[in-house]
Amino acid sequence: MIELFYTSNLAALLLGFCLDLLLGDPQWAPHPVRAMGALIARLEPPLRRLFPKSSGGELGAGTALVILVIGLSVGAAWLALALCGAIHPLLAFAMKVLLCYQFLAAKSLRDESMKVYAALKAGDLAGARKAVSMIVGRDTDALDETGVAKAAVETVAENASDGVIAPLFYLALGGPLAGTAYKAINTMDSMVGYKNDRYRFFGRPAARLDDVVNFLPARLAGVLMCLAAFLTGFDGRGAWRIFRRDRKKHSSPNSAHTEAACAGALRVELAGPSFYFGRRVEKPTLGEPIHPVEPLDIVRSNRLMYGAAFLALLFFCGLPLMILLFPF
Repeated sequence: MIELFYTSNLAALLLGFCLDLLLGDPQWAPHPVRAMGALIARLEPPLRRLFPKSSGGELGAGTALVILVIGLSVGAAWLALALCGAIHPLLAFAMKVLLCYQFLAAKSLRDESMKVYAALKAGDLAGARKAVSMIVGRDTDALDETGVAKAAVETVAENASDGVIAPLFYLALGGPLAGTAYKAINTMDSMVGYKNDRYRFFGRPAARLDDVVNFLPARLAGVLMCLAAFLTGFDGRGAWRIFRRDRKKHSSPNSAHTEAACAGALRVELAGPSFYFGRRVEKPTLGEPIHPVEPLDIVRSNRLMYGAAFLALLFFCGLPLMILLFPF
């Protein structure tokens, strides 16, 4: 029974990965992550009203948000799978495939970053700034061509971990329900996990939990990106050296691992100071400026991201599925 459970989950993940490569994330289609975002936005005001207006009260409200969002999200996924299973086992499997597909973001990450590349290649700096503003949180209005390209490369590298490798890890480990829980946590962190006055306490439970669930996947993603650098024709030795040297430079325990590996692989310098909401935020640099970041590095970073994604699929899904199907 356990073998059947894991075989079904891994087969669904393999098919979901293929669907993501083919279809990406059509904006017209309903998506569970968008539903999670709407749920978080809907729950925040009443929870803030319910708890005391103090740092402890905000921590309590933030903890309640985490429990409710994870519980409702996983509950909805379980209910959908149960209802489909009551109709027919194949329908339940199809729902597993759909959920796995929707929790992966390799193609949408590539598509959105390549819009930036296309605009830069056409000489449309204003269009490139607008395109990159859709995928980064920093101010983009004053960025030059190098700054825009650098921002796009950084977001591909960073999201290779929490948008591709980490979901693959949890979907392989625990199926769609584990993937649902991970995406709920990650979505909460992206919406409320800020260190500003509004979310310093309210968003702390989500941010801390996101740090925990990404601790192992972020490090695996960095290693996989180093391996991918060897396999995709980039500087694998440089990726490994910079990964080991710079991966702990950021204040976040998880965000710099894939960025450092990407910087080393492409022989560029990433990160450094940026502006957020008009305020300069100092960040350490990652990598070495062997050559300046250029628009083609967006293409290269996507090739590197796909290489790491295929390696993750092989190690997390392909090999375990082969062992389950063809035991020694």
